[in-house]
Amino acid sequence: MSGPGARPPQGRDWQAIGTALGLGFSVVSSLVLCIGGGVLLDRWLGTMPLFTLAGVVLGLATASYALYELARVSGGHRDQRGRR
Repeated sequence: MSGPGARPPQGRDWQAIGTALGLGFSVVSSLVLCIGGGVLLDRWLGTMPLFTLAGVVLGLATASYALYELARVSGGHRDQRGRR
């Protein structure tokens, strides 16, 4: 929040903001591209909900994979016992 006592964003804050923006962009873009491609294919081939539903499933799968990759990278490197 902004106010008279608010501090300006620090380096870690900018890193967190960048990570959140990157994740949001990748989730939204994967959903839009996959669902949009499915709608276009359905209109072109006349198979209305088939490719749209496939696009939804594929979009959710790619968005989930992006979230998984972010969790894997931000979790740091761990040894086999789960320690850093």
